[in-house]
Amino acid sequence: MRRRASLVLLAFAVFFAALAPLIRWYAYPRLAKVPADEYQTAVLEAKPATLLDYSTLRARKVPRITIVQTLRGNVAASEKIERTTGRDVVVWDALSYVAGPDGKMVSEIPERYIFDAHTQDPVHADGEHVDGDPVRRQGIAFKWPFLTQPRDYTYFDAQTRTSAPIHYKGTRTFRGLKVYYFEQTIPWTKVPLPRKLPVGGVTREAVAEAGTTRWYTTKRMFWVEPTTGAPVNGEEIHKEELRGGTLLGDRDRVTAFAGHVKMREDYVRHAVDLVRSQRQLVLLLTTYLPWGCLGLGTVLFALALVLEARSRRPGAPAGGEPAPPAAASMSLSPS
Repeated sequence: MRRRASLVLLAFAVFFAALAPLIRWYAYPRLAKVPADEYQTAVLEAKPATLLDYSTLRARKVPRITIVQTLRGNVAASEKIERTTGRDVVVWDALSYVAGPDGKMVSEIPERYIFDAHTQDPVHADGEHVDGDPVRRQGIAFKWPFLTQPRDYTYFDAQTRTSAPIHYKGTRTFRGLKVYYFEQTIPWTKVPLPRKLPVGGVTREAVAEAGTTRWYTTKRMFWVEPTTGAPVNGEEIHKEELRGGTLLGDRDRVTAFAGHVKMREDYVRHAVDLVRSQRQLVLLLTTYLPWGCLGLGTVLFALALVLEARSRRPGAPAGGEPAPPAAASMSLSPS
């Protein structure tokens, strides 16, 4: 009986030991993915800031600039691309809306970002753009991959429409979470003007005909929770200038925008709470279940060895039942 039980325990031990790597290396890469219908909003502020008044083309100090960033999953577009690529694809239609202290629009830049739902690698397909300009992204944007590593990555800059390294600067603690801190500095670079400007009749083409160009530099900072790859905080020290041309008169350049952009506190708290819950789901597939199955398999294997050893002790029959007592022998000695 003990030998039969030890064989059953051994079978379960092998099952759970084999299940552990299957969960980690087969199930996890297929189950962990960004949902196609994701919807996110983040509000960032620069307090105070410098802003160009397009009606006078003069820079002025303002108490606050608000930037609303919206990401909306386009399920229909993702399903269409999936049929041609054979991959799980996410399509995010993003909008960056900048408002002045009076709430009026300063600029509005739409984007379409297409990426692999599992790895977050860009997927190139029709419709990928920034402010209507076709682009071919390299590297990540918005989100790091699941199980982010402490190393440099390539990050896409929407203003310059180019990719550049974003550098890992160390591990930190942010609101009780272990995070990786990344920085990227974009040097002064000529960039396109937004297609939608706050003054009627002033267009990108009209500014270009006047010989005026737009330049931009930024220091970008992210605090990324490595298990989910989700940023829990982001900041930019951002500067823009208009340079040259007849629009500026005798001035060589004028500041279009300057400020230290930070995520608003209520959105930081929301991001931290959301990442805490999502982190547990990823850990379930990468740590809790694989190690739990491996540990259970080890315990069952040990129990199987114990039962097998006890069934083989001296005097025990193969079935594990105690042997009946031997009959006493009698001898008659001659009188």
